[in-house]
Amino acid sequence: MQNGNSIFSRLEVKKYILKKNLKHDLPSSIVVFLVALPLCLGIALASGAPLFAGLVTGIVGGIVVSTLSGSQLSVSGPAAGLTAIVLGAIAQLGGYETFLLAVVLAGAMQLVLGLLKGGTIGNYFPSSVIEGMLAAIGLTLILKQLPHALGIDSDFFGDESFFQKDNENTFSAIGNAFSHFSLAAIVISGLSIAVLIFWPKFKKLAVVPAPLLVVVLGIVLTFVFQNTGFALQAKQMVEIPVVSGWSEFTALFAIPNFSAITDSKVWVVAATIAVVASLETLLSIEAVDKIDPIKRVSPTNRELMAQGAGNMVSGMLGGLPMTSVIVRSSANVNAGGRTKMSAIFHGVWLLLSLLFIPGIINMIPLACLAAILLVTGYKLTRIALFKHMYHKGWDQFIPFVITIIAVLLTDLLKGVAIGMLFSIFYLLRTNMRNPFFYKIQEEGNKKNLRIKLAEEVSFLNKAAIQVVLTKIPKETNVIIDGTNSRYIDPDVLETIFNYKHNAYTKGIIVTLENIKTQYIVPKLDSKIIEEINN
Repeated sequence: MQNGNSIFSRLEVKKYILKKNLKHDLPSSIVVFLVALPLCLGIALASGAPLFAGLVTGIVGGIVVSTLSGSQLSVSGPAAGLTAIVLGAIAQLGGYETFLLAVVLAGAMQLVLGLLKGGTIGNYFPSSVIEGMLAAIGLTLILKQLPHALGIDSDFFGDESFFQKDNENTFSAIGNAFSHFSLAAIVISGLSIAVLIFWPKFKKLAVVPAPLLVVVLGIVLTFVFQNTGFALQAKQMVEIPVVSGWSEFTALFAIPNFSAITDSKVWVVAATIAVVASLETLLSIEAVDKIDPIKRVSPTNRELMAQGAGNMVSGMLGGLPMTSVIVRSSANVNAGGRTKMSAIFHGVWLLLSLLFIPGIINMIPLACLAAILLVTGYKLTRIALFKHMYHKGWDQFIPFVITIIAVLLTDLLKGVAIGMLFSIFYLLRTNMRNPFFYKIQEEGNKKNLRIKLAEEVSFLNKAAIQVVLTKIPKETNVIIDGTNSRYIDPDVLETIFNYKHNAYTKGIIVTLENIKTQYIVPKLDSKIIEEINN
């Protein structure tokens, strides 16, 4: 009976939490939906895939992946970082249906990665690099959305790369936008930003989400400018497929070409997608946990399996490969999302909008959606973050800044890789300096040197210890103390024992205290993990 009561009480608690957070998750889901809609379409367009494929991916990412994921704030969907891979793969494989097979196989590979605990790699991304990535995404949003806010939509909505498909780069595109701006777009985006900033300050009015009001305002102003010389063009509006019936809707789906299962090219594309999508997902999950107000930690292995399931479903329905995406996830956090229900609802809104209100959705100007992303970008790259990282020291600040610059000038994965290299350099530098503490005592003409080893002495510390030992003067008593050491690397042990064996030739007497001949790192008991999870 106690067990039954326990299960019942857990269900009651879950229902209470769901009800309590619904007032936050529901408005947030609308914001995420509004942000995701043009991003899904823009990424599909840039990938050379049908527009419907982008929407399918967003729907599956919202409903399937969020349901299976352990992350409460992450939002999944088509990723800008995969556009070049998808575009090239469709051409290489000779057809979209064959490409869909690669997406399904990539999902299966991610499932295996999750089962093999491949998600633990996410625990090794340095904090300074993740913070730099967040700030870079914020700056990218500001720089990339400025042309859309000014009414220049030559580049696809959601592009994050420095060099664009329209032969512009991030900075030249802004200059071009200021030379060919649209007055209507400026008015819409300007008023939208004002609403997003000031509307939440009125608590009684804030029951209506500011982004929803921005969309309504954008539609109204579009009609106001319609009969003037400043009317917005079709390319400056959201454009989703309009279906007039169930048969037209089902005709939009595509089925993978399973007959190409033996084609080696399909497997190479699948492996590429699985690796890149998994890395982007782990980076995004780590970043979302950083900005989570409640500071929850998402299970990365479970996330890989959820992404794998999502990609398999997406591929089976004719969708694109997906990842956890930081832009939509950041919008979710900034809009006040609390649980995964926000992401699930956003997937439901995408589906319902496609089925029932495509005409209304197509009245939304991109300028007001750009305003939402501009405000999101500002919150991600706030000045306080730069001050905080500066006060943490140069070993944190330099990788942080390098990551920002690298992401801005390349793309997310390349930028993070460059930031990681700098972070690893400072990590090695710090490890080399801190493997031990020492104290010198003098007794008459003889010096006693006590070297107290740190708790963890790794291979990275070997060089520093060798340097110190070789510089010890003749006729010195040396005590190497391993009392506090839980682990000493075998190479370091060999260095210490060799030094003790040869030191007598210099008149140096070496005493080893509490140093074992072998150290084994204790593993966390699986029973303990099971108890913690329960």
